[in-house]
Parts: sequence; C-alpha cells; structure tokens
Amino acid sequence: MDKKQRNRIAILGALHKIGSPANSVSLAQFLGAAGHNLSERTVRLYLSELDCEGLTKPLGKKRIITEKGAAELHATHTFQRVGCLSAKIDQMAYSMTFDLVTRTGLVVVNLSLVDPRQLAACMDTVCKVFARGYAMGSLLALLAPGESLGNWTVPPDKVGFCTVCSITLNGVLMKHGVPTTSRFGGLLELRDGRPTRFVEMIHYDGTSIDPLEIFIRSGMTDYCGAVRDGNGLIGAGFREMPANSRDLAVQLAERVSAIGLGGFMEIGWPDQPVFEVPVTPGRIGVVIPLRINISKGSMLVPS
Repeated sequence: MDKKQRNRIAILGALHKIGSPANSVSLAQFLGAAGHNLSERTVRLYLSELDCEGLTKPLGKKRIITEKGAAELHATHTFQRVGCLSAKIDQMAYSMTFDLVTRTGLVVVNLSLVDPRQLAACMDTVCKVFARGYAMGSLLALLAPGESLGNWTVPPDKVGFCTVCSITLNGVLMKHGVPTTSRFGGLLELRDGRPTRFVEMIHYDGTSIDPLEIFIRSGMTDYCGAVRDGNGLIGAGFREMPANSRDLAVQLAERVSAIGLGGFMEIGWPDQPVFEVPVTPGRIGVVIPLRINISKGSMLVPS
C-alpha cells in the first residue's frame, strides 16, 4: 500500500472510529494522535476525493463515512486480519480468571442472538445436542431483551443464547502450565453416533472469520441428523499440546467437565493422528466440540 492509499484508509478509519460527523480540523487532530501527521488542508483534499468516489458524504463542512466507504475499509484490512483469529483465541484464553478450585472467575462464552419463538420451537433439539455431548459442557445462559454482555446488548425482538466457548478449555490448561495450540475449526462427521473424520477444516492462522460461522452460514452443519440417528456433521475444533502433558490434560478435562464447562471429545496419543488428522511430532491432538447450530441453515447465528 503506497503512502496516498495509507492516508486515505487512515481518514476512512478515523471517520469510522469517531462514529459521528467530523470536519477536517477534528480529523487532523485525531489522525495526529494516532501517528498520522496530516495538515487540515491535506485532509480536506483527501475528503474531496473520497466524496467524489462515494466513500464519504458531506454534511455541511463535516463528513461521515458511507456504506461503500466502510466496505472499502473492511476489504483493505482483510490481509491485516488474517491470523488475528488465532491471536484472539490466545488473548481470550490468557484473559480468563476462572479458578478451578473455587469455581469462580471469568470464562469465555459464545453469544447468539435468537428469535425467542424459534428458540422455543427447537429447545427439545437443543437439549438433545447437550445430552449427546455435541456441545461444550452442560451450561447455558439466556439474556432477556435489553440485557447486556460485554459490549453487546440484546435487541428488543431477540434473546441472548450463551454457551461455554471451547476457548475456556485453553484458558484452564494455560493456567495450569499446559500450552495449547489451536490449529483449526472444522466439520466432524458422525456415523452411528461416533465421530469418524473431519470432512472440512479452516485453519485459524489463515482466516479472519470464525470457521464455524462460515460453516453455519453456508448451511453445512447437520446437528439435526446427529441427534436424530447419530449421522451428521457437527462443529469441532482441533488443538495440539505437548505430548508429556497428556496425563495432566486428562485430569483437568475431567474436572472441568464435572462442573459443566465441557471437555474433550477425543484425546490422542503422542505423534498419533486423531480422526485422520496428523499431529506435529512431540505433541498430542485433541478434539473439542464447538458451539451448536440447530438447523442446516443458521437458526442460531453467532454474533
């Protein structure tokens, strides 16, 4: 990206972060604080170009970013975001404060925004997914419209559906000295209720989007088939950890599972493949269930 393009993207990014109409003076000050030293006159010249391209919209002497501008900003940052999902997993695991002894502290959860009528209609299937062990743990939380979790507030026509995230296991293992590498998220094929192989996978280091979100929105999961007759496709994550940590990992997984926070679907042996996936020498592979999706479409949409 050349200097001119960097400046254009910086201005679009500033408008996006400010979130309200801004003039060249406030934009120059905002950019200066972020390390982009552009004069007010230079900012005005760039804004004139961006206006002509439909990336910004003038409101008097102020500007706002348009939908086209936001799309341009998102597309430009795609390569910068590749691999950031893997880093985000590590950051969230490190930020956990959950204590396995006192059973208190912060854990990582998945939040889905769901139409309450749809949720009520499929609750029987949801319970079966938990009972079969195709979801993380046995705990869930429901948020009423208007309630908040972190930066998210449930809209008036939705309810919040929270389940334990598989990153919670990473956090517990990390707190006990077991480093965990998250390799990929994929679709795990079930036959007669038994996991057999991964049929699709997306590596965390090579994507800017949660792999399971891609599978859900593409209608590729089949939890209904999994709970109906044991034949279907469910979301699962593949992790690796040091081979000599296996015994401790098994103990910790049992303790976490006993209090409803989930566990491993499969723990491999040193240097041995797990569900046909080869493992890095000196490590073991483990498979963890990911969040649930009830229909072959996207009834529970990850947020």
